[in-house]
Amino acid sequence: MNRFSANLGFLWSDLGLLDRIRAAADAGFEAVELHWPYDTPPQDILRCCRDAGVRLLAMNSPRGDLSEGENGLAALAGREAEFREGLLRAAEFAVAAGAPRMHVMAGVTPNTAAARATLAENLCWAEEAVPELGFLLEPLNNFDAPGYLYHLPGQAVRVIEEAGLRRTQLMFDIYHVGREGLSPAKEFDRFRDHVGHVQIAAVPNRTEPHAGSVDMAVALKHLLGRGYSGWIGCEYKPERTVEAGLPRLRQLASCLDADPERATSGA
Repeated sequence: MNRFSANLGFLWSDLGLLDRIRAAADAGFEAVELHWPYDTPPQDILRCCRDAGVRLLAMNSPRGDLSEGENGLAALAGREAEFREGLLRAAEFAVAAGAPRMHVMAGVTPNTAAARATLAENLCWAEEAVPELGFLLEPLNNFDAPGYLYHLPGQAVRVIEEAGLRRTQLMFDIYHVGREGLSPAKEFDRFRDHVGHVQIAAVPNRTEPHAGSVDMAVALKHLLGRGYSGWIGCEYKPERTVEAGLPRLRQLASCLDADPERATSGA
């Protein structure tokens, strides 16, 4: 599975983080991506990844106050200082852990010009303040994340283009795209130049990617045929256990060819 990375926010969620990294390596993954690993010392993550022989691709920026339903701070007007302080701490952690990228969580807020301007200003600042990292923006579908700033790829790309961002790219999650009723192939073709990372899960249940309404083998072959050569993040919720779904995941991986450009992809 040399093209697939294991998203350890969902996979082996019953284990401690370091054990999840080891489990991913034992299952044949060569890369992992994380959600919010900040309770584990970054030096331990770095050491564990090196010992296991896996690459750490990325992690998420802080979400804010979960008790208030917050899901990121980057687009929230009036919270700029809090966002930037948190991002600096998270970036220091990511660099120490060996991650080259961070998914910046925009937050729950109406998609207004003011919110987009706040996000753009924060991302311009982040690109200057943290030259060690690249950044990713991920549209989250309205069913799972109602009220999130953007739920369509074009909405995130609009921020990137209007702000003239240089090191911020689109996280293209086929699950979120399909959940919105869009064609992954058509959306990818529209925004290919901005795609920095791809993630997969079954539509609409977010289980193993071989199931669901989107033929994942066809979708991924289309992306690869259009020039995508990066990692493919397996961000799904196992229907039973991770191990039970691995044979079908390996079958899907075997449909794909060539190695990814490991230095350029994140999660």
